[in-house]
Amino acid sequence: MATLQAVTGMNDLLPGDGQGARWQRLEAAFRETCGRYGFQEVRTPLCEYAELFQRSVGEATDIVEKEMYTFDDRGNRRLALRPEGTASAVRAAIEHSVLARETVVRWCYLGAMFRAERPAKGRYRQFHQVGAEVYGDDSPAVDAEVIDLASSFLQGIGITKFTVRVNSLGGAETRARYRDALIAHFAPHRDALSPESQGRLERNPLRILDSKDPRDLPFKAGAPSIVDALTDEDRAHFERVKEFLTALGTPFVVDPSLVRGLDYYTRTVFEIVDTSGALGAQDALGGGGRYDQLFTELGASKPVPAFGFALGIERLLLAAPVTEEKKPFRVAVVAVAKPDEHATHAGVLGLARELRTRGVETVVDTRFGSMKSQMRRANDLAATVVLVIGSNELASGQVSMKLMATGEQRSVARASLLDELAQLQRAAAATGAP
Repeated sequence: MATLQAVTGMNDLLPGDGQGARWQRLEAAFRETCGRYGFQEVRTPLCEYAELFQRSVGEATDIVEKEMYTFDDRGNRRLALRPEGTASAVRAAIEHSVLARETVVRWCYLGAMFRAERPAKGRYRQFHQVGAEVYGDDSPAVDAEVIDLASSFLQGIGITKFTVRVNSLGGAETRARYRDALIAHFAPHRDALSPESQGRLERNPLRILDSKDPRDLPFKAGAPSIVDALTDEDRAHFERVKEFLTALGTPFVVDPSLVRGLDYYTRTVFEIVDTSGALGAQDALGGGGRYDQLFTELGASKPVPAFGFALGIERLLLAAPVTEEKKPFRVAVVAVAKPDEHATHAGVLGLARELRTRGVETVVDTRFGSMKSQMRRANDLAATVVLVIGSNELASGQVSMKLMATGEQRSVARASLLDELAQLQRAAAATGAP
């Protein structure tokens, strides 16, 4: 029988390989950063009705046309594994009437997304994102503040070589103007465009600007800029965004070619690209923008201003510096007993539980082999302290303590054990040693 393996592009994350701890630190840092900006975590299902993403992301996008995992369930309902987090969060806000209770909502999320694209460096078919969304605030100040949140988070995890690119796609009137300008520009070259761009010319010519096909590049280079099509109101909004970013001290560059890959964006869009070279040609860490029409497109009774972003965890870990992981303060409890000395084994388990309830990470080799094998296991688990208990220790109320780093060994009264361990833990934290 063939050995089963993980699906291509969907990877295991194993303890002990160093990556799990980096993921946990990154996720903790994101939650902490979002908390400082007043965001609360939301969790949405991995699986949604496919229509949700068709209506939000856009029928003419690569995600919907090529990459979305869709299937029919036993009730013949068309479902999809979520390819991104924004649509699910908006659906949840509408379904649960969140804005009827709160005038402004600030949500953040972490989780798995799925796209059937070709796996590459930092790109997988099951990938993970962190993201943040604000609903109910149409001020350009919130655009700048959320971009600043993303920038601050990156700096907090040690990513300092990146560029924030910003642009404005304008509102409905601007988009209509720009659509006409793009059609006028690309239509004379229709036959020279890639087949995908030919199809998008009528449906959504803005998507042509997102094409990486070499056949489209010469015509993209001379395409009109959306900045020239902005209405006075859209232009004023974008100017304020730039002013606020400057006031926040968040470096940025204006990139008129930036359009992002999803149809729901309006006005401000931004992308953060790595400049360290760690990601190669695929240098985008993530991005986002404003999507003021998405609520009504997904069934809300009135428009709701909204702004958000997402960053790819796998890509962040490639760009973030690898720091030496500090070993935890870990206690191993070892039994000195014959196989049938169950009272001693029970005493070891009882002590371990007592330590755990007081917040001390404690391990026991419950196979209760020889003392030598238990000590070997404690060493394999990088225990900081080993506590040895036998029938004599149980009777006398003493515990034999060994410090693994120095080999020092001494007897400690059970009554003062927690204080002794607390002192050792504080000392280890102060010196940075395990």
